[in-house]
Amino acid sequence: MSGSKARLYLVSTPIGNLEDISKRALRILNEVDLIAAEDTRRTGKLLAAYNIKKKMISYRDYNKEIQAKNLIERLENGESIALVSDSGTPCISDPGYYLVKLTIKENIEVVPIPGASSILAGLIVSGLPTDRFVFEGFLPRKKKKREERFRSLIDEDRTIIIFESPHRLVRTFKEILHYFGDVNIVVCRELTKKFEEVRRDRVSNLLAHYAKETPRGEFVVYFRKNGLHETQV
Repeated sequence: MSGSKARLYLVSTPIGNLEDISKRALRILNEVDLIAAEDTRRTGKLLAAYNIKKKMISYRDYNKEIQAKNLIERLENGESIALVSDSGTPCISDPGYYLVKLTIKENIEVVPIPGASSILAGLIVSGLPTDRFVFEGFLPRKKKKREERFRSLIDEDRTIIIFESPHRLVRTFKEILHYFGDVNIVVCRELTKKFEEVRRDRVSNLLAHYAKETPRGEFVVYFRKNGLHETQV
């Protein structure tokens, strides 16, 4: 049985601007016994900015199975743990889900600490409808799997959101053009940071743009089958 204070806190952290963290998140990070971080160096900068001195361990995709067992044991011994991702909200396209699943299985309390999310930050400035949307995360790398994913989305009438890396961005734009036509898409990068960028254009124009300018950073891409930027009333 876990101790009375044993909880796994899923703490959302800034996606860029360090001011985008809640008072509650800072309090929890100060109070827990341990912080499990996807990138301890990145999290260390956040903690240093707010003068938080707390023990951290690395919890990443490659070590999630071993570390999850360790973290569950700590929780069962009554410790409280904060899980943070590289940036933003934990468990979204990161290994946090694996730990949460095991924690729930052991009847240990899991507490969300809401905060920044690149998915929602980009969606609300995209100009695309926000009433219904679907998040696809990172697309598969292999050609056949990618084709299957795009074909499954052809009849999708919600706003589609995907994560993309810089070296696959142009490939993804070509595939969107092939499967959906020359739709309007929105590309966000460096949100809340000094070089924040939001581009809204036809996919063909963005292909031409990135043929001349090498993509840099991680991207969030938004598009909709009808290709229109609609104003909701």
